[in-house]
Amino acid sequence: MKFQRYENAKDFARIATPFLEKNEDKFSLFLGVLQAIKDGKYENPYIATVEEDGELLALFQMTPPHPLNIIFVDKERMEECINLSIHELIQQSISINSIISVKEWAYAFAQKWQEKTGQSFSILMDQGLYRLDQIEDALEMSPGAWRYATKEDALLIEKWYSLFEENTGLPKTAPEEIKNRVKAMLDANEVFLWENQGQTVSMMKKARPTANGVTVSLVFTPEEERKKGYARTMVAAGSKELLKEFQFCVLYTDMLNPTSNKIYQEIGYKKLIDSVHLGFE
Repeated sequence: MKFQRYENAKDFARIATPFLEKNEDKFSLFLGVLQAIKDGKYENPYIATVEEDGELLALFQMTPPHPLNIIFVDKERMEECINLSIHELIQQSISINSIISVKEWAYAFAQKWQEKTGQSFSILMDQGLYRLDQIEDALEMSPGAWRYATKEDALLIEKWYSLFEENTGLPKTAPEEIKNRVKAMLDANEVFLWENQGQTVSMMKKARPTANGVTVSLVFTPEEERKKGYARTMVAAGSKELLKEFQFCVLYTDMLNPTSNKIYQEIGYKKLIDSVHLGFE
């Protein structure tokens, strides 16, 4: 059994992609970020595997300051992979602020990491990963219509991006970086907006397209427009548009927010796995 760190993303992709594509919906985050790494969109990514005799046993991917994403290919050998990977990560002096993975895997890794490093961990977000193949037919829609965001919407989206981070407890991004990210989103035509009577009331974003699927993210409605069904309507309309191009959509939800989980299920999203984002102190 060998822990192998990769410097070349294309070499890593040759090993990782066949497995990831067989599980394209469950591991869409890992697959989408890997594509971005290959495209040169991240500086200093950390990518590694555990392999034995040509067999893939585990995958690791981190784009600082984002969490270490962990996948165990052979669940029967998870404990061995955890012990080896933690040993190697410590030896390489790799700093890990947080991890994201299937809930069972994340807790197994975090407990061993705490044992070996003394770093305690806490839950940052208890997540559910949902998949949509078709919209529910009899879905009641809020008044208004959707449109793609344009450059004229940049200031509003920047404001909402910051509020989204605040509302979800995510680390705050610097205003200049938010500006750059929003510009990139708009240039790629990724942001959907819902308007009612000339007022923009909700948004969502297309993210991380893979061969057959795409992720819905950055779902946000300002506080004064909530409890009017706009988020559900925005996600339903945006997802329906995305399904013209992709076979399925996926999205992550906060399992501690029963409202968001309820509205996504009403649209037709069905849970795939329980995931968790754990932070280390």
